[in-house]
Amino acid sequence: MPNASKTTKQLLKSALSMTKKRFFWLPASLILLFFLIDLTFPFRVNPRYSTLVTAADGTVLHAFLNEEDKWRLYTELDEITPLLRQTILQKEDRYFYYHFGINPVSVGRALAKNLTTGRRTSGASTITMQVVRLLEPRKRTYGSKIIEMLRALQLEAHYSKDEILQLYLNLIPYGSNVEGIKSASMLYFGKLPQVLSLAEITTLTIIPNRPSSLRLGRKNPYIVQERNKWLQRFAKAGLFEPQVIEDALREPLRAERREAPKLAPHLSIRLRKQYPQLPIVRSSLVPARQTQAEQLTRNYVNRLRSMNIHNAAVVVINNETMNVEAYVGSADFTNPYDGGQVDGIRAVRSPGSTLKPLLYAVAFDKGLMTPKTTLNDVPTNFGGFEPENFDRQFNGKVTVEFALANSLNIPAVKVLSDLTPGVLIEYLKKADFQTVKKQSAGLGLSMILGGCGVTLEELTRLFAAFAHEGQLKELHYTVDDKVKTTSSPALLLSGEGSKKANAPKDKTIRAEERLISPEATYLINSILTQVTRPDLPNNFDNTYHLPRIAWKTGTSYGKKDAWSIGYNRRFTVGVWVGNFSGVGVPELNGANIATPLLFDVFNALDYNSPTGWFKPASDLNRRKVCAESGDVPSEFCTHQLLDYAIMGVSHTRKCQHLKWVFTNPTGQRSYCTECLPDSGYVKKLYPNLAPELIAYYELNRFPYVKIPPHNPACTRVLEVGAPIITSPNDGSEYFLEGQQLQLACQAANDVKEVYWYLNDRLYQKTSPQTPLFVTPPLGNVKISCSDDKGRNTDIRIKVIAVN
Repeated sequence: MPNASKTTKQLLKSALSMTKKRFFWLPASLILLFFLIDLTFPFRVNPRYSTLVTAADGTVLHAFLNEEDKWRLYTELDEITPLLRQTILQKEDRYFYYHFGINPVSVGRALAKNLTTGRRTSGASTITMQVVRLLEPRKRTYGSKIIEMLRALQLEAHYSKDEILQLYLNLIPYGSNVEGIKSASMLYFGKLPQVLSLAEITTLTIIPNRPSSLRLGRKNPYIVQERNKWLQRFAKAGLFEPQVIEDALREPLRAERREAPKLAPHLSIRLRKQYPQLPIVRSSLVPARQTQAEQLTRNYVNRLRSMNIHNAAVVVINNETMNVEAYVGSADFTNPYDGGQVDGIRAVRSPGSTLKPLLYAVAFDKGLMTPKTTLNDVPTNFGGFEPENFDRQFNGKVTVEFALANSLNIPAVKVLSDLTPGVLIEYLKKADFQTVKKQSAGLGLSMILGGCGVTLEELTRLFAAFAHEGQLKELHYTVDDKVKTTSSPALLLSGEGSKKANAPKDKTIRAEERLISPEATYLINSILTQVTRPDLPNNFDNTYHLPRIAWKTGTSYGKKDAWSIGYNRRFTVGVWVGNFSGVGVPELNGANIATPLLFDVFNALDYNSPTGWFKPASDLNRRKVCAESGDVPSEFCTHQLLDYAIMGVSHTRKCQHLKWVFTNPTGQRSYCTECLPDSGYVKKLYPNLAPELIAYYELNRFPYVKIPPHNPACTRVLEVGAPIITSPNDGSEYFLEGQQLQLACQAANDVKEVYWYLNDRLYQKTSPQTPLFVTPPLGNVKISCSDDKGRNTDIRIKVIAVN
């Protein structure tokens, strides 16, 4: 018997050991099996949310349908209030935070009840299982229920409880194409979930189980009955204070289907395309500024309609943050007749004269000129290009600051000619002007008068650089870093959210670098602040408040675009007015049409701004210059004034507005060094005028001091001072159909007559100021112009007949 007893003990010990091993290996095997299933059949959680665009303060601006044409607005974790959490858990899954996706007690109870009754009367679905069913709809069978349980375990393994609850609230149905509690809250109550009352939350809690019979806005009395039943259950469970329940029971139901918010449509559409995978895009717009800009633009354009001007666009940049705080793409987005859906802020248009400040700033930085440098505003031919001023008038000799403040065209073309178009093009490329980059190969002198394509966005950003001492900064259309935190767990799981969230804010507006120097910036700011200038609107008298801003206007060729862009230390505002159809209007111009709207916007934004004005840069000093030329004074410069100069950069050339000339005592003839007599001559100062200025004076019969004619007995032919042929253009082809060709030249002031030759045959002699019209022969033609001093200039053209 002892042996038998010993054998029994060994058998018991062996059995116990085997039981322990099975107890360990069975769960381990199940866990391993779960992970293998999870890897083999991963649960793809990637719901397609509607895009919601908000303002910088969280105000909802615009909501869009998702790809499936459903309203599925994304509810953020901080929008799930304790009140909402308590209510939804009490009704749907009280033990949500205690189970692992499956509630064994509920499953057992439901299984027993279904077996005893012979039909399915209870589903025992947890919130996690409901999320699975919403993501992967299946027929209601026992097999489907088992799959839901397995998927629920996978969901619990990958997400926190709060994230699962968030997914549930984002997916629950409310009938029609409305899904998610935020969608229902916005579309039926017109408010965000975090401000819902207990009665409203309870209403939205009971709808998903019966979305067909409990239709908000249509069966509100019946919904109130069902809502109150659940409120009474909450009272019995002691979930809320009695007074809170009592107030909820008495609260009327004001639910009706509302329009989705559609504010700031142009920017909202732009951001949706830029961030297609983000459920919430937080724009940089400030609601008050956006509303003001929209109302001012709409009302202003309504007043212009009688002049056949139908649209405008306005953009407002906060210079401190570079956030775009107002974005008005058109006067009325809903107006299809006038192209209301066109985004005028990104539309490519002709800039008119708005690029001139950059041109002169570059010229300052290159040391070519200073504000008091003089330029000739007279008719000038630039290789066949003969620009005119906006008012078709000429001002003779003017300073750079006068030329810019008055937006004169001819001086600007002269500066660009000296600078060369390629230099300005490189600056515009550096400022990320996209259309200029594409057009650069074909751009010439006309670009400074509007002969290129720009957008209001590009121009306004460029002018904002003048408010930052010449530093070009990135524009922000979304709140900094916020865009990276709005990706949902579902998006992060698939990897799409993180990729999109870290994408550049805008591919076209990205550079941040020094464009022009602080010194040149200050000079431009000072010039553009002047109020005694032609682009001050007509009748803009003391009854209006003129904001202290620097601004520049522009009008495109054909009166199709009116621009006005202004800035101070706090804001930069860009305004475009015109027709998206491209129809020109005679009354359209930047000064009288665009600037009043610019002033209105600035007065609404920054009335009596306390912010100080721009201060001179450290390397900017004052020096005396000759008032006649703006150059460093020579011994004959008696009229001098103060001018700014950039140390080590600005030119130091001596003034040459006068020159010494040898004449006879009566001043009737002049001598060169070759014919200077031994005695009987004097040395006098005479104006050193450019040929185009002399031609202008002669043509208009303006009095000026002329250098006496050169000694007729002199046998020397001077090489310099030959006539300049201004028409036709050397090397050009001319297609003529019965019309004549104009011959014109500029000659020295001592020239009385010029001689015109066609293919080396004398055609006619005339005075230098008299234009001559000829009928040239077909083919290659040599045109020569000789003055009465024997100096000659030749050009060659090709004449082609038009059949």
